[in-house]
Amino acid sequence: MTLPRLLPSAYRPVLANRVFRRLIGGFAVSYLGDGMSFVAVAWLAMELAPPASAGLWIGGAVAAYTLPGVVGALVLGRWLRRVPARRLLLADNVVRGVFLGVVPLAWLAGVLTPPLYVVLLAVSSLLHAWGNAGKYTLLAELLPEEQRLAGNTVVSSLNFAATIAGPAIAGVLVTYVSSALVLGLDALTYVFLAVLVARTRLPGVGQVSPVDKAARGGLALLRSHPELLGLLTLTWFFNLLYGPVEVALPLHVTRDLGAPGTLLGLYWMLFGIGAVVGGLAVGALRRLPLWPVTVVIVAGWGVLLLPFGFDVPVAVTVACFTLGGVVYGPFVALSVTLMQTASPPQHLAAMLAARSAVLLTASPLGTALGGPLTTALGPRATLAGSGLVTVALGVVACVLLLARRAALTRPSRNGEASGTAPPLA
Repeated sequence: MTLPRLLPSAYRPVLANRVFRRLIGGFAVSYLGDGMSFVAVAWLAMELAPPASAGLWIGGAVAAYTLPGVVGALVLGRWLRRVPARRLLLADNVVRGVFLGVVPLAWLAGVLTPPLYVVLLAVSSLLHAWGNAGKYTLLAELLPEEQRLAGNTVVSSLNFAATIAGPAIAGVLVTYVSSALVLGLDALTYVFLAVLVARTRLPGVGQVSPVDKAARGGLALLRSHPELLGLLTLTWFFNLLYGPVEVALPLHVTRDLGAPGTLLGLYWMLFGIGAVVGGLAVGALRRLPLWPVTVVIVAGWGVLLLPFGFDVPVAVTVACFTLGGVVYGPFVALSVTLMQTASPPQHLAAMLAARSAVLLTASPLGTALGGPLTTALGPRATLAGSGLVTVALGVVACVLLLARRAALTRPSRNGEASGTAPPLA
């Protein structure tokens, strides 16, 4: 395959891999469905719930869309630990497609209630940790080490790109058709990915699944690397504080602004455009101070949420959310690359799987907390409060980073730098 000369050289060998291109085509379709669900999951919960408890049901629905995957990773390990990663990826997509597909059917039959809706979302996400770990392990085995940064950037950028078209489509559909039918479309995208994976020859990954490896050793490996444990902690809290945004933003649109679903779709669409631009721009750079940039991203995202707490024109918050996408976009690829750089190659798959399982709790827990927070404080205060605490998180991370660098460079009694750890990237 001949690649365009304008394509940065870092991406050319990755996109020349035929199996990788085929897989990311399926991921792109599935991510598009998830992009539509950014709007549809919360919007349908808002339509089904009583107005007085809408915030609680929105938080519960968004959390149910991902959080039960942690339970599945822990409880189902006895039965699924010997299943190859490819089959886990297939199983996750089939379960997701089937139970999300029941949502529009129950809505058409007139039997969809808030509790039933949350249960269907929860069951659909039960295998998500297994499927997610299988996906990243397959990609890690498919690409050589020197191509993984570019590969990570391509996959994360596709995910963010889905928030361009997905929310825009969903914003129109929830306004003029039905949010339940949007979830039906999301179900079809998972079915499509399952069929594609089933028909694609993938590299073997052994008989023990990566999630099982992570459960037995990945977390212990992370604890033995303080830099990686600190990175995981920072990422977990960053994702936790992002969670309330998914609950508060739709209520901000409908209650504070009295606007239709198309505005919510616009927010997420422009966020996605910014994230793709920011992610691809950073991914094309070969020399980058990874840790400092990662910490700046955390603080910068928090700053750009603060205007939501004030009575400013809609254009201001739309612009801030767009710029927030530019800032937020590179975070996933940078954090994964930091882990790949510092992880022992023979333990990379297990540590990535452990990272995935741990982080799977953060954003859903944040959305679950976002429900009562939005109910108690209101959408504006919740958005601004999330930003303020995120800024504080970035400041704390900056102080700890500077303290660690100072400790590594402090002269010892023998005139040499103290400590044995290498400088942070």
